[in-house]
Amino acid sequence: MAKEEVHLTVSGPHGDRELRVSSPGRVVWPAVGLTKLDLARYIVDVGDAFMAANGGRPVTLQRFKDTVDGEQFFSKNPPKGAPDFVGAVDVAYPSARSHPQLVFEEIAAAVWAVQMNTVVFHPWASRADNPDNPDQLRIDLDPQPGTGFAEAVPVAKELRRVLAEGGLEAFIKTSGNRGLHVYAPIEPTREFLDVRHAVIAAARELERRLPEQVTTAWWKEERGSRIFVDFNQANRDRTIAGAYSPRALAKATVSCPIRWEELDAVDPQAFTIVTVPERLKASGDPWAGMHSSPGTVGLLLEWWERDLEAGLSELPFPPDFPKMPGEPPRVQPSRARRKG
Repeated sequence: MAKEEVHLTVSGPHGDRELRVSSPGRVVWPAVGLTKLDLARYIVDVGDAFMAANGGRPVTLQRFKDTVDGEQFFSKNPPKGAPDFVGAVDVAYPSARSHPQLVFEEIAAAVWAVQMNTVVFHPWASRADNPDNPDQLRIDLDPQPGTGFAEAVPVAKELRRVLAEGGLEAFIKTSGNRGLHVYAPIEPTREFLDVRHAVIAAARELERRLPEQVTTAWWKEERGSRIFVDFNQANRDRTIAGAYSPRALAKATVSCPIRWEELDAVDPQAFTIVTVPERLKASGDPWAGMHSSPGTVGLLLEWWERDLEAGLSELPFPPDFPKMPGEPPRVQPSRARRKG
C-alpha cells in the first residue's frame, strides 16, 4: 500500500519547486484538528513575509515526532540528504566550537523543514553573511505568574520610548503565547556581548521607570508578579520564535508582527495559522521595510557604562554558558543565603 502524500508547488527565486509532504493528514495540533498539510500550506501562504523576517539567517528548527503535545527536539545543522536549496553557514557557539547551521534562502526550504516535522522556527539575530554581529536588538517581555498579556502591553509602550531615547526604532510582535517581543534594527557592527549589554542597559532603564511592573531579576524567586525582561535572549545561540513562526501551543497560534497602534486591542490568541494569511492579504506586513534605516547601540552602551560606574554589574548568563568575565555567582539567592 502506497504511503499517503501530496505535492505542493512552491514558487521561489529559481522557479517553481514541487515539494512532497508525506502523511499530510497527520494531526499536529489535536485541540484544533490542524494537520501537517495545513502547516505546509500556511508557510507557503505567508512565504514573502516569513522570508523577510527569517530568511538568510542561521535558524534552529523545533521538531516534533507526532503532535505538539508530544516529544520534541531541536535541529541546527543540515541533515544528510537535505536538498540543495537548503543552505548552511558555519557559526561559532558559546563553547567556542563551530559547525554548520541551517539557513533558508527561499521559502521552499521552510516547507522542506515542515516535511521534516518542524513546527517552530528560531532564527538568529544575525545574518548568515555576518553571523557574529547581530543586526537586530531583541527584547523578550515575559509575563510572570500573576501577570499576562494585558500587563505586558504598557511595559512594551514604555520600552518603545526607552529605545527611542536610545536612538532606536522599535517594532513589535506577539510571542504567540502571553508575552511580547520588541525588536530594533541595528547596524551589524557589534558582536553579541555588546548587544546583550545594550539590552541590559535598556532593561534597567525600563525597570527604573516601572519598578512595580518590570524586573530584570534572573532568578525566578526574585521576580514577583512582574514582567521579566529576558536579557539573556540577546546572547549568541539564544533565539526566540521568529516572526510568522507557528507556536507549539494548543490553538496553533503564531508569533505575529503587529502595528503599535493595534497593541491595545489585539488578542494574541486570534493570530493562528488559519487567520494570519488573510490578515497579511488584508493589511500587509507591519514589519515591511524594518531594516531600511537601522540604528546603532552606541548610546545604549553609554548607558551600560554609566550603570557600571554607578555600581551595577554584569548579570548572570545562561547555565550552559562558560563562566563569563564579571559575572556574579550562579547560585540562586535563597541557596546562597542558606550557605552563608
